[in-house]
Amino acid sequence: MGKKKAIAIVLGGGRGTRLYPLTKDRSKPAVPFAGKYRLVDIPISNCINSGIKQIYILTQFNSASLHNHIANTYIFDTFSNGFVEILAAEQTYHNNDWYQGTADAVRKNLKHFADQQPDYYIILSGDQLYRMDFEEMLRQHIASEAVLTIAAKPVSRANATGLGIIGADEKGYITKFYEKPAPDLDISDFKIPEKLMKTSLHMKVNESNEYLASMGIYIFNARVMEEILQSNTSTDFGKEIIPDVIKTHKVSTFLFDGFWEDIGTIKAFYDTNIDLASISPAFNFYDEEMPIYTHRRHLPATKVNFCTISSSLTSEGSIITNAYIVNSIIGVRTLIESGASLDGVYCMGASYYETDEEKRDNTKKKIPNIGIGRASIIRRAIIDQNARIGDNCRIGIDDMQRNEGDFNNYSIHDGIIVIHKNAVIPHGTIL
Repeated sequence: MGKKKAIAIVLGGGRGTRLYPLTKDRSKPAVPFAGKYRLVDIPISNCINSGIKQIYILTQFNSASLHNHIANTYIFDTFSNGFVEILAAEQTYHNNDWYQGTADAVRKNLKHFADQQPDYYIILSGDQLYRMDFEEMLRQHIASEAVLTIAAKPVSRANATGLGIIGADEKGYITKFYEKPAPDLDISDFKIPEKLMKTSLHMKVNESNEYLASMGIYIFNARVMEEILQSNTSTDFGKEIIPDVIKTHKVSTFLFDGFWEDIGTIKAFYDTNIDLASISPAFNFYDEEMPIYTHRRHLPATKVNFCTISSSLTSEGSIITNAYIVNSIIGVRTLIESGASLDGVYCMGASYYETDEEKRDNTKKKIPNIGIGRASIIRRAIIDQNARIGDNCRIGIDDMQRNEGDFNNYSIHDGIIVIHKNAVIPHGTIL
């Protein structure tokens, strides 16, 4: 019997409304992350590090930027048979509508997956930060003789509210599933059996880990998943497919106790990024055995002139002059002028350098250059790519109550100011 074959399917999401305005001009997987990466780099890197090198990305909104990133980044050796392929929603003779949900997106692309003749499908989300060996999960899945294995993370009752909660027996087989239980709902019968926790993670059950939350990472037996999707019209894995499969098939769980964070909202995105700049971040990018891959840019090292920088990350190709920077992330090609001050800022940087001629033209038009202008002070903000912040701007520097919503060049969500991509913030602006 030959080696079993698994392919990965990364769900790129819909409109990405929870991450708006970062998804205004790009799909969710293409949102810049941690100064130099894109969100999609996380699941793809986990796949590559696990020996899974046939990867599909499903998306349908603003996919041009994602296409460009994938095409310039994931170029496999001819003899490896590896690929990362984007499958955008398409009209056919059989359907002419958008993906209606996660399961529907997979269903509409089964014909493409079937060409690879896989034995297993690994279904992944495109907006989570974690590091996992899928090969280990696959081995457990095969050993369990289940048709579906769901990765699960032990969480507290307080954290269980926003997640799908799994009920499992002592051997790790799933008996029930509840999608996002209300805070006051009694779910005590979903608690993790002591024996399962000890066997899987060599840990004891306590209040911080007594429930199992679905991570949205699934391994299906290929034929079973194909039959299930072709035999009904259910559109969502978490809400419809998974609960139904549990009732009729053997389903197991794979317990995971490493770092895992859903970064699908502006607040979660901001908090996760800023934590990466801390002295001891919860997630470690500095792992040579399981690196996170991204586009190789041929940029010079960052130049730092007369600056005070602490608890921050600076990406390549930036020029920072006489600035004060703390608890911040500085993305690629970021230009920060003299006297600027950043505290708790994720600056995504720029996709290109402006020429001297373009800068002279900016002066004539009375608009700032791309980057952070002189003496501007910014607190608790996300600065999207190619934004122009003028001189002497004051952004988020006080504790005043600001109206939430989307405005001309910026948005405010959960108290976090987001300067839009390509925004022009004039000199002296106060936000």
